[in-house]
Amino acid sequence: MKKWILLLAMGTIITSLTACASEESSTSAKVKSKDGRTVLTLSVTESNPFYQTVEKKFEEKYPEIDLQINAYKTGEQWGQGEFEKYRNSMNTAMLSGKSMDIIEIDSLPLKEYVSKGFLLNMNDLLKQDQTLDKNDLQMNILNGLKMNDGMYTIPLGYMLRVFVGDEAMLNKADAQFDDKTWNWKEFEKVSKEVIQKENGQDKIYALASYPPELLFQEMLYENYAAFVDPSAQKATFDSPEFVNMLEQVKQMYQDKIVTSEESKRGNQIFSSTPITSPIDFIEGPYMLFDQPKLLQSPQAGENGNRKGSRISIMAQFAIHAKSPVKDEAWKFINFLLSEEVQMLQDREGFSMLKSVNEKKIEELHEKVKNGEYKLSSGEMAKVPDEQFTVFKQVVQSADQYVDLDVKVLGIAGEESLAFFGGQKTAEEVAKLIQNRVTTYLNE
Repeated sequence: MKKWILLLAMGTIITSLTACASEESSTSAKVKSKDGRTVLTLSVTESNPFYQTVEKKFEEKYPEIDLQINAYKTGEQWGQGEFEKYRNSMNTAMLSGKSMDIIEIDSLPLKEYVSKGFLLNMNDLLKQDQTLDKNDLQMNILNGLKMNDGMYTIPLGYMLRVFVGDEAMLNKADAQFDDKTWNWKEFEKVSKEVIQKENGQDKIYALASYPPELLFQEMLYENYAAFVDPSAQKATFDSPEFVNMLEQVKQMYQDKIVTSEESKRGNQIFSSTPITSPIDFIEGPYMLFDQPKLLQSPQAGENGNRKGSRISIMAQFAIHAKSPVKDEAWKFINFLLSEEVQMLQDREGFSMLKSVNEKKIEELHEKVKNGEYKLSSGEMAKVPDEQFTVFKQVVQSADQYVDLDVKVLGIAGEESLAFFGGQKTAEEVAKLIQNRVTTYLNE
């Protein structure tokens, strides 16, 4: 939960910043190192063991290439205004036609870079590459990241966002709903049914330890496209629909459906849970519920039919369109998608290879069956065998990627605090968000 709060409230800035180094590659000719190797530059946020391992293994496979990883940070904290300074420096580098050959691009203005031709379309490179098994790749995710039918970024991994329900409570209340189509109104209805049925000594909540600004951001995440049109650089946060969403969140707390207070085990019906690895399917859900049921998050609108869970990308890489070493850059992208790299312990998130995800889930399954896996509480994990099949299905079918600007999400979260704290009305907060976001979109 803490990790996801950070991702939402802070807008994933720390985990997704891209760095630009002072030494930039030439855009006119290949650069050679002193020992005659072709120089390939890679810009990343921070130096870490994963990138150090990747550099070593890549150069072992391609001894003719000198991979130079340039990290903007080496462990120190980000200072105030430092991110904006970084973005400006990267924009300047892009406009001048100079940049690193490969860029970790998560929080940079991707749409603007694509529209101005700064990034290489890797669509044909992927299609023509015979060394990658397209049937093994998570193509549903890669296709979901396309822009204008072009593939400008390749992710290193991804994480899921799922709802987990207490199956015993839901069955007892005979709560009927389809999690592929349900929305927040139905979430309220189902929650009230279960709460009314559970007339025990302790108060039951739909969600506990869940601040209103976090629930608000969760709902905005799902409904982002309704309020922001990035191509037109317009936002409609001052609309009645947005005001209603703010008030809907507040009402759920007033009705005691959701609470920001801590709740004891067995006192909540659902949990909104980030799943970053197979272990998270067990650690979070089985710490909260004896019979956890994996569900999709409620949708923002009235209608819809989703096939898979929502995903967030852990890191994305792009190739500079004017790089003189595009072939070498693609070799590196290809290497990131190889089983050798995807199996590395320090790589975060689920793999872009289906076979790697299945292998890791099976390894966890064997540990649980053999009694070798304990929860962080020290108790033995009691997970039915059939649940591991469910885990695989959830991972492989995940495809709900929401294309949003984390800065906009952060602005909305910051300003919403005044409404949930009672200092401003929903209309006042909506106007503040509208003004700040409009200014940001037109910068």
